[in-house]
Amino acid sequence: MSAVNYIADVLKNKEAALRLIDDVEAAILERRNNPVAFEPYRSAKNRNYPYYRIYVKNYVVYYVVIGNVMEVRRFLYGARDRERLL
Repeated sequence: MSAVNYIADVLKNKEAALRLIDDVEAAILERRNNPVAFEPYRSAKNRNYPYYRIYVKNYVVYYVVIGNVMEVRRFLYGARDRERLL
């Protein structure tokens, strides 16, 4: 994740970068029990699989569910232009 590299290398805060990794992993593991129980992300693009979101601190994890697999597609800083990037 480029955000983790930025926090660790540019901001020189390796502890915060590791906490972010741990928080993202914990959020994904918690969501995996029922990944489609949340409202899909409304996108202007037509997609084969709807995106779902997990909010982790100032970041958003976007994922799809394909069969029994929860696949992370994007990890974005919350203030980014989502419509342009997704």
